[in-house]
Amino acid sequence: MPRRTVRTTLDRLRTPGRLTGFLKSASICVLIAGLLSPLAQAPASAAASNDYCGGQCSDILPPGENGNATLAQILLNQAFGSQPDHAEDQLGPYANLATGYSGLTDAKINTFFNDASFGVASDQVASTEKPAGRTDVTIVRDKKTGVPHITGTTRYGTEFGAGYAAAEDRLWLMDVFRHVGRGQLTTFAGGAASNQGLEQEFYRNAPYSEADLQAQIDNAVANAGARGQQALADANAYIAGINSYIDASDSGRYFPGEYVLTGHKDSITNAGTIDHFKLTDLVALASVIGALFGSGGGGEVNNAISLLAAQSKYGVEQGTKVWEAFRERNDPEAVLTVHNGESFPYGTKPATAQGEALPDAGSVTTEPLVYDATGTGASQSASAASQAATATALSSAKRGMSNALVVSGKYTASGHPIAVFGPQTGYFAPQLLMLQEIQGPGISARGASFAGLSMYVELGRGQDYSWSATTSGQDIIDTYAVELCQDDYHYLYHGTCTAMDKVEQANSWKPTTADGTAAGSYTMRVWKTKYGPVEYRATVGGKKVAYTTLRSSYMHEADSIIGFQMLNDPDYVKGPADFQAAAQHINYTFNWFYADSQHTAYYNSGDNPVRPSGVDPEFPVWGQAAYEWQNWNPTTNTADYTPASQHPNSVDQDYYISWNNKQALNYTTASWGDGSVHRGNLLEDRVKKLVAAGGVTRTKLVQAMADAALTDLRAEDVLPKLLKVINSSTVTDSTAAAAVSKLQAWVTAGGKRTETSAGSKTYANADAIRILDAWWPLLVKAEFQPGLGSDLYTDITNNLPIDESPSAAHGPTGSHAGSSFQYGWWSYVDKDIRAVLGQSVQGGLTQKFCGDGTVSGCRDVLISTLKTAAGLSASTVYPGDSLCSAGDQWCADSIVQRTLGGIKHYNISWQNRPTFQQVVEYTSHR
Repeated sequence: MPRRTVRTTLDRLRTPGRLTGFLKSASICVLIAGLLSPLAQAPASAAASNDYCGGQCSDILPPGENGNATLAQILLNQAFGSQPDHAEDQLGPYANLATGYSGLTDAKINTFFNDASFGVASDQVASTEKPAGRTDVTIVRDKKTGVPHITGTTRYGTEFGAGYAAAEDRLWLMDVFRHVGRGQLTTFAGGAASNQGLEQEFYRNAPYSEADLQAQIDNAVANAGARGQQALADANAYIAGINSYIDASDSGRYFPGEYVLTGHKDSITNAGTIDHFKLTDLVALASVIGALFGSGGGGEVNNAISLLAAQSKYGVEQGTKVWEAFRERNDPEAVLTVHNGESFPYGTKPATAQGEALPDAGSVTTEPLVYDATGTGASQSASAASQAATATALSSAKRGMSNALVVSGKYTASGHPIAVFGPQTGYFAPQLLMLQEIQGPGISARGASFAGLSMYVELGRGQDYSWSATTSGQDIIDTYAVELCQDDYHYLYHGTCTAMDKVEQANSWKPTTADGTAAGSYTMRVWKTKYGPVEYRATVGGKKVAYTTLRSSYMHEADSIIGFQMLNDPDYVKGPADFQAAAQHINYTFNWFYADSQHTAYYNSGDNPVRPSGVDPEFPVWGQAAYEWQNWNPTTNTADYTPASQHPNSVDQDYYISWNNKQALNYTTASWGDGSVHRGNLLEDRVKKLVAAGGVTRTKLVQAMADAALTDLRAEDVLPKLLKVINSSTVTDSTAAAAVSKLQAWVTAGGKRTETSAGSKTYANADAIRILDAWWPLLVKAEFQPGLGSDLYTDITNNLPIDESPSAAHGPTGSHAGSSFQYGWWSYVDKDIRAVLGQSVQGGLTQKFCGDGTVSGCRDVLISTLKTAAGLSASTVYPGDSLCSAGDQWCADSIVQRTLGGIKHYNISWQNRPTFQQVVEYTSHR
């Protein structure tokens, strides 16, 4: 069967109801029969390259490798639920770990994961092809998962094959995201409010012209010597492979069916065009991925607003102390990835701040993005989507995800390091990532890459080493206040009144089969300065200013390609030092982890700008030479960056954990919430216990990850202290007593959100879970709002949301997203309750907030809110949505593969774990 395709966009892109109606036609079977066109492929064997993992490397990436579907396959899926081959065969094993991990053994690991050994056994070859008839590359696909194993005899052929395989598996998705990166999604895929919001979110922060995209390619190549030239050649070959598949699938009429459903192709005449890809499309794609997962910082204006609110309530000196206590820049109780006491100061509070440009109270307004809206571009839903997109784009709480558990060989049963790690990139159909193996001159790797950027494996394994990443979030984005002159579109730059540059993208759309949104249009307009795009307007000391954001990776979206090229090169990476050197070439903000048969390593990447002494990165500063990054060149947006030795790094620490927690002592991340209770603690506590006992195995480390993945952070680390306050005297109220009994039983059982049995779709301790979900927002508000006051309480919640339970809509993917408990007030509650109980608290808040600061007063607040929560019905706590009926707790938590195309999948039970995940233990080394 020819390779297959997808449809509309991010959490955001769902299969519209109109398509379902379209499928009610009585002629559907005739249409499907006419569209099916099987393609015979001869089996062949594939030669394995040097593999030092000894069959102990595994990986998984739901729902499945096949992310393309022909029109016939989409219609079959919509009508009957049938799936194209390999579209969801990794979803079941991934989901089943939630109920199967307790009985796991090393021999059973590949029941829940794929064998990630190099090559394909001859009896496991499903197909082989030589794309475009080339003799220098072969793509073999295995029977179990359909993953492409690309083997080339020339570098060009290898990369041509990588591009061809990417298009076979993700063409529609790649097309969607190149349009997202260019701010052209609605014109391409339809005007649904979700599509409008998505393109607005990214265009606001990366309003690149075609010339800007090309300049980034030219600069990346020019600055990287021979490797830069090789990257350019690789990218050109990769693009040629993509375009070859486009031509072949177009002429053979097995292209993704979404092109028909969105009006780009005619299913009868084959009229219409699938545009070829070009190099600048890869930069547009990279800008989207970088913004989603690798750009820490921003939020300085929101920080300023909450600081001013604190100073207004408490006075400048005390208000600043209150703000700093909630900010937790360097909380002494925060869980750390580098936990050996080594300090890596970055983004710390200066003794005396210089150049701050805090807004006058009440003067801040968000810069408009959308102009001249017509039709559905001006509707109420469009306005709501635009507001949500703006909030997401400007938020300091970047929703980076992913986790890692890495244990040194000194503490394992085999004496070899073990790692269980991977990125949490959300759940989509098809997935944003794709699996592949690439073997060719200078390349030897298997793993996951973002679709359309898969000329190299970005997260995976080499011959005798594996690597992975988590989002780190250190601050590489600063906000500048530029003083306006002449009018609202001129500003002072080094004393000269300078015109802002106006950048516009005009989009229009009309209804299609896939998206029935009525016709509409608008223009997105961004005003750019040398200090970056304008995000807000305000006054500072009565002077009119524009607040701009400057990101160190802005105009450098292509630079990281060199680091990935190195990671794929077996002649470059031969140990932890080489791995760290490769990661240093990645300018996005990530934590990188490494394991081979002898060593483990860690490195925090990102172009961390060197700021002048006295500049506090938490707040806006004046756009003046004295406060600019050291040696900053506005033409190229380059500056001095902190040296590698000042980035958190380590080799052979006893163990490493990361779940987007604080990296090291004195290394400040841009997002709030690195305090005493963080989801990183769920990994830290389990791995530390394993290491103390010794004899760690792959099974034990997978079990630690899986156990943490089902645990409610609030229940494990905060609820016992809340119950201690409540139980400080006998609970006489029957409603409260019953709730306490249920909560205590759940804590005793482990505080997990897990099914009573596999497939039951009912939680054990369901009522306790409902009570805590209802209670948490009530208790936080009752605990803190009276002391902080309504204004300050609201402003701090804008910096850090109160909760992030599995059923809540949060992060870049909304509800049903899996990733949970990253951002919330659990550390504040923990520190406050411990203070009330008289326990030792390091880095505590400035006062006791709960009740009157006494145990009895706090107890009254907790019991009162608990009684209210206990009385809330399941249908109130879980109000239902397009997938779930009101009151369906399991469904409200469940993970959905959000449709980016025409193929739908079933929802699975909640797990808080990486989307792509590796389990590795190498047995030998070159």
